[in-house]
Amino acid sequence: MLKINVGNKPQGEQSENGNTFDIDHQQNAWFIDGKAFEGDIVALGHNRFHIIWKNKSYNIEVIDRNPAEKSTHLLINGQHYYTSAKDDLDLLLEKMGMQNNASQKINNVKAPMPGLIQSIAVAEGDSIAKGDNLLVLVAMKMENVIKSSGSGVIKTLKVAPGQIVEKNQVLLEFH
Repeated sequence: MLKINVGNKPQGEQSENGNTFDIDHQQNAWFIDGKAFEGDIVALGHNRFHIIWKNKSYNIEVIDRNPAEKSTHLLINGQHYYTSAKDDLDLLLEKMGMQNNASQKINNVKAPMPGLIQSIAVAEGDSIAKGDNLLVLVAMKMENVIKSSGSGVIKTLKVAPGQIVEKNQVLLEFH
C-alpha cells in the first residue's frame, strides 16, 4: 500500500489544500481509500495520460519525477500538483520515529584527489541542494566539477581559488 499526499505546492512547502489517499494494488485491481478504482486510463505519449474517473476527464502530464524522494510534479488540467508517497516501510519507520530519507544532509566535502582549486561556485551561507556545483578542482590537467552529494547550508569555505589541496582534505563544511 502507498500513502500519497497531493498538494498544490512543492514538497517541503505548506500546501493549502493537500489531500492524502491510500492507494493499494491487489489481484490486478487498484484501490483508492479502500474503494476499487473504476476509471479509464489511456497513455497519450511519453509522460502524458488521459483519465476518466467519476464521470470527470483529466489530462495529466508528468513534469518531474524523483524516485529517491518518492515525489512527482504533475500538470493536471492546467493546474500544478505535487505528490509525495510513503510505502509500508516508510510508514513503519515514521511510526518508530525514524526516517528513511534518501536525500542526505552532509557535514563536509573532501577533495577526491590531490589538485588545484580553480574556482569556487558557492559562498558561506549559501543553501545547497544535492547535485549543485560547488567548485572546480584541476588534477592531471583535467577540470573536475565537484558537486554536492546532499543538501545543507555552507558554514565555512576551507579553501580558496589557486590553492593546492591533498586527497581527503576538507574543502568546505555545512551547518
